Amino acid sequence: MFHPPGNAGLRALAALGLWLLLCIPALARAESLASVEGTALPALPAGAQVRSLVTVEDRPLALGDGHGWLLDASERQWAPVELPALAGARVLDAAQHAGRSWLLLKHDDALRIHSLVWRNGALRHASLGAPAQLAGEPRMAVLDGRLYLAGREEGGAGLWSRAIDGTDAAWLEHGGWPGAAAPAALGAQKFALYLVAQDGHLRQWTPAAGWADRGAVPAAIVAGPAWPIGQAHLLYAAGSARSGGVASLRLFHTITGAWSELPAQLPAGAGLVAGWRNGVVLQDGAGRLHAQQIRTGQQLVGWLDWTVIVVYLVAMLGIGGYFYFKGQTGSESEFFVGGRSIPFWAAGISLYATNTSSISFIAIPAKAFDTNWQYMTNNLIAVLGLMFVAVWIVPLLRRLDLMSVFSYLETRFHPTIRMLASALCIVMQIGSRMSVILFLPALAISTITGLDVVWSIMVMGVFTIIYSTIGGSRAVIWTDVVQVFVMFGGALFAIGFIFWSAGGDLSSLMAAAAAEDKTRLFDFSFDLTKATVWGFIFLVVFDVVLTFPKDQVLMQRTLSTKDDKAAGRSIWTFAAIMIPGGIVFYGIGTALWMYYRDNPERLNPLLPIDATFPLFIAAELPAGVTGLIIAGIFAAAMSTLSSIINSVSTLVSVDFYQKLARNPDEKTALRIAEWSGVVVGLVGIAIALVMSRYDIHSLFDVSIELAGLLGGGFAGAYTLGMFTRRANSAGVAIGVAASILITLACWSMDLVHPYFYLAISIALCIVIGYIASLFFPATTRSLEGLTIHSPAPRPG
Repeated sequence: MFHPPGNAGLRALAALGLWLLLCIPALARAESLASVEGTALPALPAGAQVRSLVTVEDRPLALGDGHGWLLDASERQWAPVELPALAGARVLDAAQHAGRSWLLLKHDDALRIHSLVWRNGALRHASLGAPAQLAGEPRMAVLDGRLYLAGREEGGAGLWSRAIDGTDAAWLEHGGWPGAAAPAALGAQKFALYLVAQDGHLRQWTPAAGWADRGAVPAAIVAGPAWPIGQAHLLYAAGSARSGGVASLRLFHTITGAWSELPAQLPAGAGLVAGWRNGVVLQDGAGRLHAQQIRTGQQLVGWLDWTVIVVYLVAMLGIGGYFYFKGQTGSESEFFVGGRSIPFWAAGISLYATNTSSISFIAIPAKAFDTNWQYMTNNLIAVLGLMFVAVWIVPLLRRLDLMSVFSYLETRFHPTIRMLASALCIVMQIGSRMSVILFLPALAISTITGLDVVWSIMVMGVFTIIYSTIGGSRAVIWTDVVQVFVMFGGALFAIGFIFWSAGGDLSSLMAAAAAEDKTRLFDFSFDLTKATVWGFIFLVVFDVVLTFPKDQVLMQRTLSTKDDKAAGRSIWTFAAIMIPGGIVFYGIGTALWMYYRDNPERLNPLLPIDATFPLFIAAELPAGVTGLIIAGIFAAAMSTLSSIINSVSTLVSVDFYQKLARNPDEKTALRIAEWSGVVVGLVGIAIALVMSRYDIHSLFDVSIELAGLLGGGFAGAYTLGMFTRRANSAGVAIGVAASILITLACWSMDLVHPYFYLAISIALCIVIGYIASLFFPATTRSLEGLTIHSPAPRPG
């Protein structure tokens, strides 16, 4: 048996911790991770008089009086375009969205909006009316399919909007901002509008919360639009008090509310400016046009980091080899459920590791960084759900001495139900879980470190296949234990590192986070569009309590314990780790918010929000520690992957070979399990590699939908089997089939969000299955030990 480290191991860990502390640098980093590359654009035709700059279809458009010049697709010359509707008008502002542009024009004190779109090789334009109440020089932006105008009106300020698709031509009024100072710049980012007013303050507006003050602006902002960069930045042109032109480019980070100045060398006399791609196009004092584009590099890890990663990977192989050469995978019981001798605490830690994938390791800190701790409510409520699972569900199934959790469905109902449920579980684990868990961390690591996505997928997949297939269930569980310590070690060091860099003033940092509502936990509102307590209760009931019995990946950990009492304790251990584990990962997100609030120049504005923690790991942590935490990301992925490989190979051998073969034998069953583990791993790698060539967001949504559409019905079958006596095989079969068909119908009509499919499917199966069972004779076989109403007596 694998043993945890003793005193020598603890001394080694203490020495490692001391080394890590000594590695912490002074952290006086002010240099920006982003640079600005300036290039001269082709010269305009001789005599061209440019009055304003905009972009159409990702191409700069220089506007004169009634005509303009559009940069061609090769970016080598300017094509003339005629715009007679603009003759005599002054362009006050411009907005762009999905290749379309809107110009806010003023002509003889009258305001109008002009839309531009490049279609079939020509510039098409149309005129729209503006709200009659507007006066002065309003500003314009596009947010969530609506065109917004912010401006002065008689008696104050106002905000108006209308649909950009033409479905509603009426202007809606939303109310003005406090102080009613004249608007200077308006931009949209992350479901909110951001208005810089001439009183020097930035204000944020959302449809749900209205106006909020985001503080003073550090420089005079040039009147006009603000341009969104990435997922969380707005780019502004700041003016020069002397010349009145563009003096600098400033970034505002919408999450932390921090400003940073880009290290741009702007041409002399820069005046007219417009957003273009990841930067701007502007005109210098001599009339020439220049592009200023934001560039960022990858934070490549060094040899020491790769050494740490390699040591970790070799250690995982070593654990698998240890159990293989010790001969502890020679029987079905040993290979599939660790000889049913795994300590409850190790099984509980393995449950946590399996449930906490690398998606959680990356996405949870990003969620807390972006919003607050409200999703942590799910952990708190899930603990209550796990208590129910520990008392009622797991002991019942453990007493049956199962290897495949789907064996219960055969004993309680019918072999066909068992095999269909097992087959669907295999498909979902490989297609909707394993491949995504392989791809998403590979994408994040590749984005930051430069390691190609393909190699990252291959490294995680191949190493996991080897140690999980040669070491069996024991290797999977004990590597999970090691991987949890690797994950938490790296995560805790990251939090401590941030506090160290901030001078260790924890109370002031937490006060700042609380003031910005970053540590908000509970939302008791009944708004179904938000992460409320009621929504999480609903989610836990259906996604934890009712689906836990059918999850072979999790249940196999509990089936590896020595008896039903130890199985229940493994769930209690899992529950005990869940809350402190959640605090650690959500704490990383809050700590990142603190760090980047004070160091906004260290952000990469072109990276997605989900890459924030990997960026911090690669760009800020000392050599060696970066490798340790990247190993933690690998650990989070590999712990889940190994559990999936081991569980699916168990299902293939137990539910299919041993049921379909005429004379199954143990040796062949083990060989099939080993080879099916290899095949499963390779198929998962192949799907992940395909994902790397397509849009991950759409594929990830499909995986969520697949789990709900096909998995919910059989979760309902477990509920009917364990909690009712009246349910029978015919009724349950009808319930499963009806739930899948009705849920598919809801999916085809797009009636609800995909996250509701699982709950709908389970509820339909329970209701329809129970009612259908009433039309068939009650089960005559003994139900002793199969329901909570007649549990089997404990041996001894």
